[in-house]
Amino acid sequence: MAVKPTTETDVLIVGAGPTGLLLAGDLAAAGVGVTVLEKRAAESNLTRAFAVHARSLELLDARGLADELIATGRPLGALKLFDRLGIDLGSLPTRFPFVLITPQYNVERLLLERAEKAGATLVRGAEVTGLRQDADGVTLETADGRAFRAGYAVGTDGVHSAVRDLLGIPFPGESVVDSVVLADVRLEREPAGAITVGANEAGFAFIAPFGDGWYRVIAWDRNERFEDGTSPSPEQLTALLGGILDEDYGLHDVRWSSTFHSDERQVPNYRSGRVFLAGDAAHCHSPAGGQGMNTGMQDAANLSWKLAAAVRGRATDALLDTYQTERHPVGKTVLRTSGALIRLALAESAPTRALRGALTALGGHLDLVTERGARLVSGIEFSYPAPKGAHPQVGKRVPDLRLTALSKPAEGAPAAPERLYEALRAGTFVLVSNDELVAAEPWADRMVSAAPADPHGKLRDTVLLIRPDGYVAWAGVDPGQGELRTALTSWLGAV
Repeated sequence: MAVKPTTETDVLIVGAGPTGLLLAGDLAAAGVGVTVLEKRAAESNLTRAFAVHARSLELLDARGLADELIATGRPLGALKLFDRLGIDLGSLPTRFPFVLITPQYNVERLLLERAEKAGATLVRGAEVTGLRQDADGVTLETADGRAFRAGYAVGTDGVHSAVRDLLGIPFPGESVVDSVVLADVRLEREPAGAITVGANEAGFAFIAPFGDGWYRVIAWDRNERFEDGTSPSPEQLTALLGGILDEDYGLHDVRWSSTFHSDERQVPNYRSGRVFLAGDAAHCHSPAGGQGMNTGMQDAANLSWKLAAAVRGRATDALLDTYQTERHPVGKTVLRTSGALIRLALAESAPTRALRGALTALGGHLDLVTERGARLVSGIEFSYPAPKGAHPQVGKRVPDLRLTALSKPAEGAPAAPERLYEALRAGTFVLVSNDELVAAEPWADRMVSAAPADPHGKLRDTVLLIRPDGYVAWAGVDPGQGELRTALTSWLGAV
């Protein structure tokens, strides 16, 4: 098949799931040309993910989407794991001290609307089969003979990533559990909670509502194995729920069912030249804790502003390398956390079952289910490496600070943001200081400046430069003008 004329843009993204769509929206909002290549010819109504955790909601808040998404689901202040063991999220230091239960397609819908409104192009039916890169860019070829060229490309195309395979990047790891059953069903009796989770010696089961009368069932039976891709019958599904949850809820009307195996895998490098991997293309793990979709969206939020800076010529290659140094350790921790949870839930050996029983009896007084465990699963625990000698806040996530204007806005000007995550909606850095800083004026068009609402609080003498993803880039106590100019030049580029 003859290759058609090449379509050119700034960044190519392969895969239109939550990770790719968040990345596309960020880049397009920053004025970067972006095209998303999606293998599927039509939007899928199937979903595996249902949990949107606090850190992801913060990132969506920074894009003006959190409240709309919350309206589609049900917030839960605790995440049940098995038996009486769970993770209490109600005390998390965030505007969103809960996990939101909503189908993945609701997340994708909002992110797609935002991306297309900002100017991103989505090309459906584009199966990537070829990849070439050189010193100036990347060329992707599709099965139907089209070619696309960009300065950078990002593979967000899932566990079976074509981009990863074309790069020849290994995906080491192992299968954690096989023969996991998925099904969309109707129930005669509505479960009491937003989600239903249970585990015993027979296996584990999970039920979550779509909100339209249908429910997603995920289950695993220790004593019954199915080949990947097979469709369990309604009778088998009923037996699964009854044997694990002691209640089948009058299961009927199965519209779809299948089976799959769950792996723990992570690529050694998230970057290969001008090509990056994010989301499930870079790491995959068990569904325990509901962290998969969330980790991918957080990958995208970390990478998007760095790519935008590179396209504008305001970033060195070293900044792009920080995507690996910052996000690879997070992915590794998520694999470890979700792996510990799923192994406790499966509990095949007597010692592991005894440990699970001990944890349950303790009522959650160990690290995995304590406050730190909640922060890990929710995503707000993670921070990034800071240079030696840096201020202690550098690399840390910033909570939703109350802000006020440094000076009275001009008549007719938009109101100053009252919260940090409102200020971050500009897609730029945010400089927080009690004083107007003359040295920062040359960068005024590249950042938002604001003051802490409490001038006598913890930040009274501290200046924070906050990255577009909500982490501290630089901080100083009563910094001199030269120190501030050096920091702004380093992060925002020369003026």
